[in-house]
Amino acid sequence: MMTRTDMATAVKKGLTAERKTLPPVLFYDQRGSALFEEITDLAEYYPTRTERDILRANARDIARALAPRSGRTAVMELGAGTASKTEVLLHAFAVEARDVAFLPADVSPAPLELARARLAKSLPKLTVTPVVGTHEAGLRALREWQGPRAVLYLGSSIGNYDAVDAVALMREVKAAMGPEGRLLLGVDRAKPLDVLLPAYDDALGVTAAFNRNVLRRINRELGGTFDPETFRHVARWNDRTSAVEMHLESTVDQAVSIADLGIDVGFRRGETIHTESSHKYTEAQLERLFASADLTETATFTDERGWFSLHVLK
Repeated sequence: MMTRTDMATAVKKGLTAERKTLPPVLFYDQRGSALFEEITDLAEYYPTRTERDILRANARDIARALAPRSGRTAVMELGAGTASKTEVLLHAFAVEARDVAFLPADVSPAPLELARARLAKSLPKLTVTPVVGTHEAGLRALREWQGPRAVLYLGSSIGNYDAVDAVALMREVKAAMGPEGRLLLGVDRAKPLDVLLPAYDDALGVTAAFNRNVLRRINRELGGTFDPETFRHVARWNDRTSAVEMHLESTVDQAVSIADLGIDVGFRRGETIHTESSHKYTEAQLERLFASADLTETATFTDERGWFSLHVLK
């Protein structure tokens, strides 16, 4: 779990910068995690639906690619949430007689508990050991496993990192899974803007509520005085970085105090806080990412439109 000290440091650094930012990990308190689960069911939000369809169509092939026949394999999912998509793959491990232990990792404990309770009913023989914490904490736990290891990083969460940080994370995953390990990476692909942008600015306003929730969290946990209704949710395309960016735009000139940090933050009307980037990959960008992280692709699975892809890497 993100510590209060880590949160305070990140918020102070981001809001006192010339271009204000907040890290996406702050989205995922209990309320934020619940809102994200709502987002994944929205008509506009194609990534979860498309990735789930790919998993359903190829689950047994993916299971065979990730886990050897001998030895119990630790399967860690980074940013697991409620592991709703992953359940089809866990069933495939059982059908393929792959002996696995599931280690879902997430910064928010509530969705992990939902995952554990659900899987206890649907897969009672499966060992489920939740890890509450950041990706780094999850990978530290994985390194302690004596035996084969596999990592699941789904939902195109890799897209939240810029090119340098994405490579750094992939190298950390590589070190944690060991020389015989496998990674299943979910990647959202570049596509027309009339498909991309509505996925991050839905008609019901759920994504806007998810974005503004970070301000409510700062108010609650750090003594902030944000009025979230004076910030407009903005989703826009950055062609240079091939990313959809989410921002919170101040609709008025205002000043916000954050008591626990001892700071006052001024906002001009129209000034934004950049809260997330979601990079959309071309084939060339993926090849550079894998090569830079010294990972080799052994299998690829995609949908018929080529909107999303799953890659098995070693």
